[in-house]
Amino acid sequence: MTKLLLSLHVLAAILAVGPVAVAASMFPPFARKLFANTGEPAGQSTARSTGQNTGQGTGEPEARPSGGPTAALLLHRICRVYAVLGVAVPVFGLATGSQLGVLGDAWLVTSMVLTVLAAALLGAVILPRQARLLGAAGIGLDEGESAPRVPDPRAAAARLAMATGAFNLLWAVVVVLMIVRPGSTTGA
Repeated sequence: MTKLLLSLHVLAAILAVGPVAVAASMFPPFARKLFANTGEPAGQSTARSTGQNTGQGTGEPEARPSGGPTAALLLHRICRVYAVLGVAVPVFGLATGSQLGVLGDAWLVTSMVLTVLAAALLGAVILPRQARLLGAAGIGLDEGESAPRVPDPRAAAARLAMATGAFNLLWAVVVVLMIVRPGSTTGA
């Protein structure tokens, strides 16, 4: 049973946390492209509610560089969906730790604390900042909803990139702790 739980834990980490780490890291450059040069949303009037290509269905070419609003919106959705799926990682991890009898070991407690910090950073900082940048570009807004004001979107994208880097660093430390298991008596 322990091997099954460990396998599920590792698979959940690869399949849920991996996509969030990659998509969150890719989002800031796409967000910067949305506000290229002027700090004003590129193609704001056409991308306001849908984030779709401006020339879609009209036979006209797209007016923006490829991968703009649509890619940014997709990356944000990937982060949101896989963040929810990522809950499986600590669930299977706790079940595995319980089976191994290591729930009180310092390396596992430290990993759990870092996991909570990473989840809080994702939920309280990264996802809201992504949504705010999208909204400021007029993407993903509901009918009648006004775009939030972001005074310097390029700086906001840079701060988001820094938060995403911290998120990825936390997960890298957790992975190292899971592999090295300092002080563990269960083998390594």
